[in-house]
Amino acid sequence: MSKTVFKAVIGKNFGDEGKGLATDFLCLNGTKNLVVRANGGAQSGHTVETGTKRFVFHELSSGSFRHADTYWASTYHPDLYKLAEEIEEFREVGGFVPRVYASENAGITTILDVILNMAFETARGTGRHGSCGMGIYECELREQAGYKITVDDVIKLGVEGLIHKLLEIRENYVQKRLKDEGLALESLGEYTQLLHDDNIVINYAKTVHNNLKWVETVESEKDFFNGYDQVIFENGQGLLLDSECKRFYPNVTGSRTGLANIALILNNVGERLDEVLYVSRSYVTRHGAGELPCECKASDIPGIITDVTNQPNEWQGTLRFGFHESVEEFVRPVEEDIKTLDYRPKLSLLLTHLNESDGRVLFDAEKMNIDEFEKNSPVKNTFEKIHLSADKYAENIKG
Repeated sequence: MSKTVFKAVIGKNFGDEGKGLATDFLCLNGTKNLVVRANGGAQSGHTVETGTKRFVFHELSSGSFRHADTYWASTYHPDLYKLAEEIEEFREVGGFVPRVYASENAGITTILDVILNMAFETARGTGRHGSCGMGIYECELREQAGYKITVDDVIKLGVEGLIHKLLEIRENYVQKRLKDEGLALESLGEYTQLLHDDNIVINYAKTVHNNLKWVETVESEKDFFNGYDQVIFENGQGLLLDSECKRFYPNVTGSRTGLANIALILNNVGERLDEVLYVSRSYVTRHGAGELPCECKASDIPGIITDVTNQPNEWQGTLRFGFHESVEEFVRPVEEDIKTLDYRPKLSLLLTHLNESDGRVLFDAEKMNIDEFEKNSPVKNTFEKIHLSADKYAENIKG
């Protein structure tokens, strides 16, 4: 077998750039592909359309229509409770069940994380952080406090052991976490009852353990990766939502959205990235609370159409729109992200939603045509290749 090729798909902005489309595009080659989920968890929503089929991927990879396998790395937080629902929905649309693999050390998101996330975000009122309400940040904090539950733990503990572990966390950790937030358990309204209810923990543990039937664990990542022609890291969210992004803190996600986790994983197996494909709409969008530079009305985007995936919801409100600040700011997050590596792989860009911007890149000061954009020095010096998308289908991407 020839050497495995390693690529990454990373959102350049605040998410919703088209990472599902980008991943589907990289899987068009028909080779044996593995798509790695390496950050965040089930809060990602990556849409892929092919022919008459459409699906929003959360924990399964966006290469699934092309029969790419899915792998949850140790830095990913799977939600085993929700997995069966997604698999059944995909089977109805795609006609088969994708193969899902997981690192034994992948730390799961629990029902307690989700309830705490919702409770804290509700308590913030108008000062909400813009969370998805899926418990990712709470999962990170719990793990840092020494209460991590891995996929391997779920297997070895069994149902009764998992119930005991969750009740222990509720007793010893949740109370401390509430105190850290300056909240009392009895002050959380409906969430107080949810946290008190043993049946919620019991039913959760039974469902999670049952859903393990869809997952195979991996011991040696190096051998596992080498069994594929191409390994694609499909990141969630975008660079401007990275947990270490000081400019937009605290309205960021709880995970590393750029190359940090990918570099860690590949360093451990002695491999390097061959290409990073950054993804950006021709304009900018943002969900939830927080600054959006150069924010505008949807009507200011020439051909904006209804976004079926990003509908208004309780936790993140309505999708917001904006222009890119400048060419320099367009490439700045990418150049900062690439500093994570001690080498420079091929850097590519996928520009999406060009059908909604008259085929131009929308900056605050001007609407730039593609030829001018590609010849601009910061862009030319950063990206070796630019791909262009003006519809929903990977097959129609140009460049």
